[in-house]
Amino acid sequence: MMIRNAAYTTKSSLRMVSCRYFSGEPACPSVTTPIPGPKSKALMDDLNKIQSMDSVSFFVDYEKSYGNYIIDADGNTILDMFTNISSIPIGYNHPALLNAFNSESKIKQLVNRPALGVYPGVNWSQQLRDILVSAAPKGLDQVTTMMCGSCSNENAFKLMFFKYMDKQRGGRAFNDEENESCMVNLAPGTPNLAVLSFHGGFHGRTAASLSCTHSKAIHKLDIPLFQWPACDFPRYKYPLHENERENRLEDDRCLAQVEETIEAQEIKGVPVTGIIVEPIQCEGGDNIGSNYWFQQLQKICSKYDIVYHIDEVQTGGGPSGKLWAHEWFELDGPPDVVTFSKKMLTGGLYHKKELRPKQGFRIFNTWVGDPGKLILLEMLF
Repeated sequence: MMIRNAAYTTKSSLRMVSCRYFSGEPACPSVTTPIPGPKSKALMDDLNKIQSMDSVSFFVDYEKSYGNYIIDADGNTILDMFTNISSIPIGYNHPALLNAFNSESKIKQLVNRPALGVYPGVNWSQQLRDILVSAAPKGLDQVTTMMCGSCSNENAFKLMFFKYMDKQRGGRAFNDEENESCMVNLAPGTPNLAVLSFHGGFHGRTAASLSCTHSKAIHKLDIPLFQWPACDFPRYKYPLHENERENRLEDDRCLAQVEETIEAQEIKGVPVTGIIVEPIQCEGGDNIGSNYWFQQLQKICSKYDIVYHIDEVQTGGGPSGKLWAHEWFELDGPPDVVTFSKKMLTGGLYHKKELRPKQGFRIFNTWVGDPGKLILLEMLF
């Protein structure tokens, strides 16, 4: 199992800076008021006048927060295991990150934020190579930056659809009927395709990624979404070493369900173009799958010629003991797509070269990432 193996990893397996802090990190937690305290409650009342933010737990003093400790508006010092929804890579106010913008050149990159899809800076290609390509999962040398995990997954889905439809067309150019019908969201230009996901998974809150999210009802209520299939993620008996037979049967049951669903979707006329899966279902309950299960899932994708997409938004950046959690799985080659965000400080997707779109403006938005985030990320490697 990945988690069991992770216990034996060494620091050298993480290509990131050591989380050592200068003197000044709190020695221990210190809580002197209820949480949220009176100052946080007053700030909540003030914020509530201009936006609905009932999700806020407490307000934070980010100037005072340091290392592994977050300090709230009331001065409570809290050991932070949540790390801003798993998005803080090496704690608060790390000196390396505070000094990242230590030159006029880097400040100008921060101030003059470019539309990277049309006007990238002269050093952008080298930045990508030095920072993101150097950190890429083995076997993946194509990378596109995005702003968040949701948009990274949305654009990964587009790559699945492009691949499937290009194969259906036999590689020919778009015809007039396709160009015209897509403008009113009708076939053949707008095909009826699907992405297969898993119960308990979380992949984002935009339309397609939310269609693949199955962790909490409040995320999805009242929102029209794609009617895409979801299968069971394995649920194991513990201790693992005492239930190997039962857990292998659970793996095989879930894998059989995946194949049955792919075949049923083909008959239904809404073919599955790819599978999206998390190495660990984080929001869905810290659910893990065995190496065997992930390996067989990859073989199923190869059998049906669909895309194997591993969503590392939560797990990428080192928390599993490797930079990419799927590296524990001993897969037969890389996944087709790996998406990332959170602790990687920028969103984005790695993918195989054969998934590269044939036309421009297919994977596109105004900014397509942010060079300033790569300046920070460079400090981590």
